[in-house]
Amino acid sequence: QVQLLESGGGLVQPGGSLRLSCAASGSIFSLNAMGWYRQAPGKQRELVAVISSGGSTNYADSVKGRFTISRDNGKNTVYLQMNRLKPEDTAVYYCNADLSGYGLGRGVYWGQGTQVTVSS
Repeated sequence: QVQLLESGGGLVQPGGSLRLSCAASGSIFSLNAMGWYRQAPGKQRELVAVISSGGSTNYADSVKGRFTISRDNGKNTVYLQMNRLKPEDTAVYYCNADLSGYGLGRGVYWGQGTQVTVSS
């Protein structure tokens, strides 16, 4: 089986920073694109940032210049550094990974989500 375990969420004041981590574990053969999505109350889940296995990145317009996605392929981990946070960044953040597992084939897996709250 494969699991994605997120950490790093919490409460932060506007203008502050947080760093999210997501570690993939289990019978992983290859790890392709990894990304972060978020879902605010009453809204649809939206893409925040994605990074390919080669390191190419793509960001939502709303976070460009403030958030940075990175990955450590040796640790099967993706990070999201969030700076200059705004109240509108408040949401549950989900990690996502496109991977192939031994005996599992290729599929898209999700983490359980971590709450980020930006408030004074």
